[in-house]
Amino acid sequence: MGNEFVALTDRGDRASNSAIARQAAARHKHPAMNTTSSASLRQTMVDTQLKTVGVTDAGVLAAFATVPREPFLPPALAALAHADAAHEIAPSRHLLAPLALALLLQHAAVTPGMRVLVVGSGSGYSAAVLARLGADVTALEQDDALIAMAAAAGVKTVKGPLADGWATAAPYDLVLFEGAIASVSLAIASQLAPGGRIAAVLRQSGVGRAYVGPLTAAGQPAGLPFIEMAAPDLPGFAARREFAF
Repeated sequence: MGNEFVALTDRGDRASNSAIARQAAARHKHPAMNTTSSASLRQTMVDTQLKTVGVTDAGVLAAFATVPREPFLPPALAALAHADAAHEIAPSRHLLAPLALALLLQHAAVTPGMRVLVVGSGSGYSAAVLARLGADVTALEQDDALIAMAAAAGVKTVKGPLADGWATAAPYDLVLFEGAIASVSLAIASQLAPGGRIAAVLRQSGVGRAYVGPLTAAGQPAGLPFIEMAAPDLPGFAARREFAF
């Protein structure tokens, strides 16, 4: 997985992460500058990580430049909030790297009013970005500590088993998975609206590949991934016995 990550993100990201680290260090030396510095760090993240690897959607770029990342991370990781990495926010649970999430959202072409389910919403960052894009978001999480973290950051979460989806607010135009998956549960597949799509990193033969598109009647991707992409696995979505991506 390490090589896969480098293949996607090593195009100048080491330099961008160094710049972000320098700005973060300066911010901690001058706490009064935190608000301004956080905005500067977000813009640096947008300019050096997203724009340089093909993220061009103005709405996506604006959302990433606007939504703070620090509230969605444990305090010990706040200084690294804008690095291009998937941060662990709970055991075996991660916040997607900024580039991974941005590419998925750009390919999803989110529009105002779109009904979106975020599966494994964690601390709520992706839900906050989607809300900024105007989506009608349902954030689904099963971990109490992560639900509390999301609430502290101002994101409302519904609680339930991730693989069950959230039928109460279905159908959804888009289902975003906050981590790599090897299968889509039939329960979630059944909650897609006609023409509905998923946005996920598919774990195919051990390799992560980003996919945005519809599912077949059997719950399999109906199209092809658009790029190899590293992402930690989202627990609970291992390959079903009869299918594997």
